[in-house]
Amino acid sequence: MAELFLPLRRIEPMGAAELDAGRWPYYLPPVRQLLYEGLDLGEATVIVGENGSGKSTLVEAIAMAYGMNPEGGSTGAMHRTQESESSLHEHFKLLKGAAAPRKGFFLRAETMHSFYTYLDESRFETKLHERSHGESFLDLVEERIRYIKGLWIFDEPESALSLSGCVKLLGLIERLREQGSQIILSTHSPVLAAMRDAQIYEVGGWGMRQRPYDQLELVNNWRDCLDDPRGFISRYAG
Repeated sequence: MAELFLPLRRIEPMGAAELDAGRWPYYLPPVRQLLYEGLDLGEATVIVGENGSGKSTLVEAIAMAYGMNPEGGSTGAMHRTQESESSLHEHFKLLKGAAAPRKGFFLRAETMHSFYTYLDESRFETKLHERSHGESFLDLVEERIRYIKGLWIFDEPESALSLSGCVKLLGLIERLREQGSQIILSTHSPVLAAMRDAQIYEVGGWGMRQRPYDQLELVNNWRDCLDDPRGFISRYAG
């Protein structure tokens, strides 16, 4: 996808020197790196890393800077339950493609229950609370594909999905990309991290580094576990 048509071409830093590096989330190495170096984005970006590494903090801030609700939804969704997000989105700017669509949608598994209630009250076509967590998640994506072309951000969607559900989500994401949408996805799933032609960033104590799929700690740990489950658990369970 040419830069002209990318909803989000680059995250541009706005001077991090004055920020308190001892305050969350500004002490996280990936956050510090983003605020000093920025980040170039392509048609599809995957962010992987351990719990607490900063994945969700980054994608939440990008969604908020783009005008999306931090609890999920489109650029027009206004529901809120409890404010817990950081002010990170206030400290960088977004460079957008001049000819790109401006719509967006943010899906995060941890706030889906309250978001479903909001959609039920808004007369959403499918009664999401009457479906399983995974079914409702996929129903929502499939229904919204018809209306939203632009920037789609997913935060750990595997929390709602089985293995087959992850594969189906990749199929839906492929439809989004064919229609001209851009994808940013944070995940613990080696299945979702295998998204076609995605640039993959591994985040951790080193900050952010772009890595090939086969060199990701996530992928190699899953391979080790599946090759020798009992041995892997005995080594890492403490």
